[in-house]
Amino acid sequence: MSIDPSSIPSFGVPQPPQQPSGEAGPPPVVVPDQELVKQLLTQMELKHAVDEEGDLLAPWEGFRVYYMFRGEQKELYAVRAFYDRAHPIESKAELMEALDEWNRETLWPKVYTHTHDDGVVRVIGESQMVVGMGVNINYFVAMTANWTQSAVAFDQWLANRLGLVEDVDTKDGEDGAEGDGPAED
Repeated sequence: MSIDPSSIPSFGVPQPPQQPSGEAGPPPVVVPDQELVKQLLTQMELKHAVDEEGDLLAPWEGFRVYYMFRGEQKELYAVRAFYDRAHPIESKAELMEALDEWNRETLWPKVYTHTHDDGVVRVIGESQMVVGMGVNINYFVAMTANWTQSAVAFDQWLANRLGLVEDVDTKDGEDGAEGDGPAED
């Protein structure tokens, strides 16, 4: 199943409150926390949960996006995607070439590999910002939405780049008859 990044609902940028004199002031500065991110994910109509370690996550088919606060005072905000597709160690050079291309041509997420002890290679994407002193609410909202959309777009890009996407017509059967047999993942 592929996900169109544009299908992630856009909840818009919140309008700054008006000053009593009728003049618009600067957008509010907030120190974001997990509750704010939950509200944003709800507004974006994304399913989300808190895992056993207390991290907020939004699941997709084939990957999960985590929204985490790290540091002694939770001053680092990270959006990290863990992609489930397993790559054999033998294809790591080709995979690294693709990831380097993505990292050169895009701002986020920055992607890298993690090789497990059993030789399986997985990809992780990550974006982060320091928020401990506060951040403009509009900027925080925009970055959270952009980073989420980019995590989805990267999964599609990598599958296309490595030729891992099957043609839908081919999946439906060689004779063109649709629905002949169980759906494949």
